[in-house]
Amino acid sequence: MLTRLLSHDLPRSRWLAALLVILFLGLAFAPFLFPGVKALNVAAKVLVFVALVASFDLLLGYTGIVSFAHTMFFGIGAYGVAIALNAVEEPSWGAIALGVICALLISLVLSFMIGLFSLRVKAIFFAMITLAVASAFLTLASQLSDFTGGEDGLSFSVPELLSPGFTLTEEPLVTPLGEVDLNGKLVTYYLIFAAVTAIFLTILRIVNSPFGRVLQAIRENDFRAEALGYRTVVYRTLSNVLSAAFATLAGCLLALWLRYNGPDTSLSFEIMLDILLIVVIGGMGTLYGALIGSVLFVLAQSYLQDLLRLAGEATAGIPLLPALLTPDRWLLWMGVLFVLSVYYFPTGIVGKLRERSVLAKLRGLK
Repeated sequence: MLTRLLSHDLPRSRWLAALLVILFLGLAFAPFLFPGVKALNVAAKVLVFVALVASFDLLLGYTGIVSFAHTMFFGIGAYGVAIALNAVEEPSWGAIALGVICALLISLVLSFMIGLFSLRVKAIFFAMITLAVASAFLTLASQLSDFTGGEDGLSFSVPELLSPGFTLTEEPLVTPLGEVDLNGKLVTYYLIFAAVTAIFLTILRIVNSPFGRVLQAIRENDFRAEALGYRTVVYRTLSNVLSAAFATLAGCLLALWLRYNGPDTSLSFEIMLDILLIVVIGGMGTLYGALIGSVLFVLAQSYLQDLLRLAGEATAGIPLLPALLTPDRWLLWMGVLFVLSVYYFPTGIVGKLRERSVLAKLRGLK
């Protein structure tokens, strides 16, 4: 059953399987294991990034296409939900559905046009075209303030079931780690968890289907794939469209969680850089890397300043160290951690663990 659910794409490493189980269970029970507003926000952000990075890995890791327009589709999804809920007096599930559908239609049209007219050019030129389109869309979203709220963005209400004011029980649930409020925020979290799980398993099924095998053949050698009779432009365009659709859904989930969206929230180029970093850390062409990379990156991004503050206080009497370990230098240490991860895990964490498993089996055969 589990093998079919994972589309026969098993971790192929005991350590990797154990790590994935721990992370999955940690996210599934995060509200109860790590009570608190910040911890829940971090867990929700991890889930959104898992869906976003997995959708981008379908494009980069499995098809070999470098695109800088991925955050554009992410932003379209977030703006679709935000504009739809902001336009109605009473927030409803119908408004959410309308926003999601409209966002998906816009993303599908744009991704189809970009793929159809741009994927015939060389890889670097396609990347530059997508960067130009994404920059133009960011400017457009900032200037159309009547629809998007401009630089200030849009704040909106959500259906009662998803609002923080809605409570399942009057008294909070007491756990060994603290109290957990059974409110609309918890419902929203598990809605996002279920949606991200479905998105991840769907992408996993796609990459392990005959269609996904063709995408991997195109990644390895597009000329040979073309010689075998596959119309590579068609497959690349479909990959671009599917990737955009899943990124749009991730944007919709982010908007529902934050109940706000603006240019810096979903369209910033910094998010695109974060996606690239997570893909490299986790491992390109391995969807499990999206989960591991997202957890590590978001945790470092959220808690590295706190760790540096504690380290700075612990080394207060040592010359130079307190100056290096101040929370203001967290970006420096993020860069150091990224360089170290690339140096020690050139194929990503998933790739490294799988390589170690293969080597161990080979030694056993000897």
